[in-house]
Amino acid sequence: QVQLVESGGGSVQAGGSLRLSCAASALNFYKNYLGWFRQTPGKEREGVAAIYTGHGTAHYADSVKGRFTISQDNAKDTVYLDMNSLKPEDTAVYYCAAGGVGLAPTSYNVWGQGTQVTVSS
Repeated sequence: QVQLVESGGGSVQAGGSLRLSCAASALNFYKNYLGWFRQTPGKEREGVAAIYTGHGTAHYADSVKGRFTISQDNAKDTVYLDMNSLKPEDTAVYYCAAGGVGLAPTSYNVWGQGTQVTVSS
């Protein structure tokens, strides 16, 4: 059974940085899309960043371009999300997902449990 386990969330002041990790197990890590999504209460889940592990092509939401970087470690079957210059509006539960395409959350069928990111002003 495929499992995704996120870690690295927490609280930070605006302008700060966090790194999220997503460790995959029982997944064909290579040649798969893995993505990061976020959700706040009352809002739909939105795509933040995604990477195609076959060749490392990355996609970003406009709201995080230039601030967030998604990367992969094939040896550890892990995807990272480095978040810099964080803003209060980045506050959300962040989820890792696999098996979809790009930044479309409805296309993904495997999800992690989520990790809270809180950015204070």
